Amino acid sequence: MRITIKINLLTTTWMFCIMALVNFVVYFSFMKYTINTEEVAQYQKADDILKVISSLDSSSDANEKLKEFLTPHSYIRILKPNNKVIHEITNDSLLSKKIRGKYSETKQAQRHLISAEHGEEQVLIVRVPIKNRNQIIGSLETGERLVGLETSIELLRAILVICTLLAVVLSLFGGRLLANMIMRPISNMIKTMEEIENSGVPKTIPIQNKTKDELQIMARTFNRMIHRLQEIMEKQKQFVSDASHELKTPLTIIMNYADFLRRHGLENTEMADEAIKAIDSEATRMQKMTQTLLDVATLENESYLEMNELNLVSLCQSILKQIKHVYKREISLDYEEDPIIIRANELKIKQVIIILLDNAIKYSKDNIDVFIEKDERHAIIRVKDNGIGIPQGEIYNIFERFYRVDKARSRETGGSGLGLNIAKSIMKLHKGEIKIISREGTGTTIELFLPKKLKEVNHGI
Repeated sequence: MRITIKINLLTTTWMFCIMALVNFVVYFSFMKYTINTEEVAQYQKADDILKVISSLDSSSDANEKLKEFLTPHSYIRILKPNNKVIHEITNDSLLSKKIRGKYSETKQAQRHLISAEHGEEQVLIVRVPIKNRNQIIGSLETGERLVGLETSIELLRAILVICTLLAVVLSLFGGRLLANMIMRPISNMIKTMEEIENSGVPKTIPIQNKTKDELQIMARTFNRMIHRLQEIMEKQKQFVSDASHELKTPLTIIMNYADFLRRHGLENTEMADEAIKAIDSEATRMQKMTQTLLDVATLENESYLEMNELNLVSLCQSILKQIKHVYKREISLDYEEDPIIIRANELKIKQVIIILLDNAIKYSKDNIDVFIEKDERHAIIRVKDNGIGIPQGEIYNIFERFYRVDKARSRETGGSGLGLNIAKSIMKLHKGEIKIISREGTGTTIELFLPKKLKEVNHGI
């Protein structure tokens, strides 16, 4: 069943239930008020009759006086304790025949339904005791057709039924209108999704009305998701394009030298040795680049890091000892205090520091300085070199994949342009930040800001 039909049926059913409850209250309130009004009037008439009866001397006088209290379609009776009627006057013989007299020593009011000339009618009967010197000597009974009550009831019922039907019809119309209003943006979203499914091209939902409701929020959220998906797809295309471009050159070199060896063999020892070295060098570079690409893909899908307490000072000392031994470069370490403890993933932080030191070594010849300090919220690592620096216009692009300021020099040093992108992704996983301060020709300082307290929770890039 469609949602629009469900909404329509639900609103109509709810409206019908409300109207039924309202009709019930109105009907019984009307009946209660009308009957109570008639009962009060009848009791008042009975009291007036009792006053007259107490002052009468003979039966003839009683009949004459009682006639004054007769209203249309009514009767008045005086009964003895054995239900014997001693006085009765009426102007409605059918009514007096239908209702038998009944002696009562207490005040009471009753309603009867009788078959009259024009159908059934309500009759109100009131009985009150007749007292003489605090002794009950008889009972007064009055009865009166509630002329027009049944007509009023039928009219009320007709009005309530018509109002209920009108409310149901309006509810059906309103429910349909409401369902269409609710479903319009949802239908647009479904249509857009189907178009995306068929074409494979992400599209946004056109938003016409600027109502700040949940449907508007849902449409805007969908559009934000589509924009983000488009950005991801664009980055994916760029990544594939850049990766293909980066791998194309070493593959071309390997293929050319392999073709040379196939055609000339090993007859020219010098050329063969050059070809083998070139193939080995390019294959090694491809292997490193492939591993780097795998690191990038892994970081993109990383959602959880195991965090442990880590002393940044001892970690940096260990890394610098290894780097100095491999590259034979002078790297100084300066720190405010020892230890400086954070919660982090040791392997990932070590990878970031190595990336920064590797870049500093590649693009500078002088001493490299590493500083470790902290403030109220962060532990801070600064890697400073005195190398070629970065032009101001290039700093904003430095974290993009495969981006290199000096492509010729990067080719010589074997850089892939992915290191800083990986470093930034790792810092995001740690809820940290990476900043670059550089001036062309004077050197570069890269700062890492790591939160001192980081819970082991899921993190998204």
